[in-house]
Amino acid sequence: MDVLHSPPLPALNLVAVIDFKWLMAGDGHRVHVERLQVDREYACGCLALGAASGIDVLRDSARRLASALQIVLPAG
Repeated sequence: MDVLHSPPLPALNLVAVIDFKWLMAGDGHRVHVERLQVDREYACGCLALGAASGIDVLRDSARRLASALQIVLPAG
């Protein structure tokens, strides 16, 4: 019997995820690290919020993680 599995999310650099978490905290947003790595919808929301930030380094971090997860961020 063939069993279908959804493909796992790409592995992320944990240092990059933790940097993103703390940059988001500095902008007033909480990020659940484990959920970010396994829940695509949650990751999309967090990364879109980070990409829309007024903080340059946070926007860059969000874009790098989105690229690593193959998530297309909204234009903005």
